[in-house]
Amino acid sequence: MTLRLYDTATREVRDFVPLHPGRASVYLCGATVQGVPHIGHVRSGIAFDILRRWLAHGGLDVLFVRNVTDIEDKILRKAAEAGRPWWEWAATHEREFTDAYDALGVLPPSGEPRATGFITQMVEYMDRLIERGHAYAADGNVYFDVRSLPDYGALSGHKLDDVHQGESAGTGKRDPRDFTLWKAAKPDEPSWPTPWGPGRPGWHLECSAMATALLGPEFDIHCGGMDLIFPHHENEIAQAHGAGDPFARYWLHNGWVTMGGEKMSKSLGNVVAIPAMLQRVRAVELRYYLGSAHYRSMLEYSDGALTEAAAGYRRVESFLQRVVARVGEVAIGEIDPEFGVALDDDLGVPAALAVVHNVVRHGNTALESGDGAAALAAASSVRAMMGVLGVDPLDEHWATAGDDSAATSALDVLVRAELQRRADARAAKDWATADGVRDRLAQAGVEVTDTPDGAQWALKGDN
Repeated sequence: MTLRLYDTATREVRDFVPLHPGRASVYLCGATVQGVPHIGHVRSGIAFDILRRWLAHGGLDVLFVRNVTDIEDKILRKAAEAGRPWWEWAATHEREFTDAYDALGVLPPSGEPRATGFITQMVEYMDRLIERGHAYAADGNVYFDVRSLPDYGALSGHKLDDVHQGESAGTGKRDPRDFTLWKAAKPDEPSWPTPWGPGRPGWHLECSAMATALLGPEFDIHCGGMDLIFPHHENEIAQAHGAGDPFARYWLHNGWVTMGGEKMSKSLGNVVAIPAMLQRVRAVELRYYLGSAHYRSMLEYSDGALTEAAAGYRRVESFLQRVVARVGEVAIGEIDPEFGVALDDDLGVPAALAVVHNVVRHGNTALESGDGAAALAAASSVRAMMGVLGVDPLDEHWATAGDDSAATSALDVLVRAELQRRADARAAKDWATADGVRDRLAQAGVEVTDTPDGAQWALKGDN
């Protein structure tokens, strides 16, 4: 089956055909480094890390660019409120985003351009737009003339009469619907020289310049959160088409992480920061949770949902650990064909995970019946599939993720031995021994749940 992706621009699922055979080029709108990352921020990174891994699994050489917006109104405002230099504020939070991505097993990008490193390319971009009649300078600002582009609004479906850019006001705009490419210098703000006067770039200009500088005038996939469709991505397209570039061939957008039905954001005060989350749950379990829903769906966060996802991950982890203990080393094998069908259908991760857990069930049955070869084959396939999703429990990244991970693995071996003792007692109808095992585990803070896959355990309050 050919990989098919939902393209926001055409509003349909399309066969993915790369621009250059054997290679895929992807641009992901990365972080505006204004504060500590929360799970809403990193969902995009995880969703499109799975895309990247699946493209690579299909034999493509993936050129993956994820930018850093390190100059923007919010960064300047928050740095000023904190009494810190804007560049130090941005650099500090950029490191926090990098740490979060690394902790969650997101592969490093092929390139990670900072906006402040591409000012020259932005000036050249504006010069092209002005020459082609799509932009104009006024009072040291440079604006894009949205009426000059007949297809403006095609990505988002916005009608020109309804457009509101929602940006800070400048001077000299011919039409309030025009958007800012370059902001004239203000006192105490950073600025760079241009032919139209000193100033700093507008947010939309940054991404168009960085994407084309690193991936060329036309590339395969542009990714980002659905909140970026308008105005950010709409304006990126306008700039690119105005400059004469085809730009992205597919547009992919991930859904939000919500709490109480509202988009997770700092302004709503419902942020779940990554450093705090990693004190409550293992990084691999958090990644499994954030990547488990379909990338285009809304993911409603709750402690219960996170706990349930962590338990699901541990069922897979426990199976692999038991195969290693009883049969031997598990190499990475081949994915189940149905797993591939699921991911080829617009990255259908929920259906793909259902395949994983089905293989785990068959593997557990084989293990309990003494069929080591079948259990090993199942485990090898599970490793391959979980690896594509970035959560292979036996991957070195998670094995060396920290003392907590190692301690949990050691605890699992001990608890599993007790659960086996309980299972043997129940089989012999020795209910007193079986109940005694369960009571001792409960006193130690271990909660046991009987499932069709056998007894599963979790630490009480582990969410």
